[in-house]
Amino acid sequence: MPERKTLERAARDKRQGKSASTQAGEFVREEIEHVREGKHGVRSTKQAIAIGLSKARRAGVKLPASKKASAATKRKAAQDSHAAGDGHAKSATRARATTTALKRESAKPASRSALSRQASTAASKRTAASRSAAAKKAAATKGAAGRSAAAKKAARTRAANRAAHAH
Repeated sequence: MPERKTLERAARDKRQGKSASTQAGEFVREEIEHVREGKHGVRSTKQAIAIGLSKARRAGVKLPASKKASAATKRKAAQDSHAAGDGHAKSATRARATTTALKRESAKPASRSALSRQASTAASKRTAASRSAAAKKAAATKGAAGRSAAAKKAARTRAANRAAHAH
């Protein structure tokens, strides 16, 4: 079960009109935290992300599988989305078996460098147009205060980078 804070953050994102993937990002973040604090491990960074997305779908985030996903992934996504509404309890035996199996895995895939590698490879597979469209939508749903804060932060980062490169 996702933590209450995660559910609240996702609900806030939904109210603010942010995309399903932004809402789901809260669950992915929680999953990465779980691996980092040693609740369980994962075999790869992708697995941690997949678990987070699955939890998001089960918590009611309307997130379809990508068009490029395999048939099995699409089936699992549909199953997760359906589980959000059917209200039956999870099998305790299966949940325990999953956790036990995950406990044997590593925490390395949730490291900063592993996440960074995953993000770059994922971004490099996207077209420039798709990345640009996502950035435009993010700016549009940020709101005036958010945009102002982001601009200030960007200016600070640019100044810091200039200072670093000056030496």
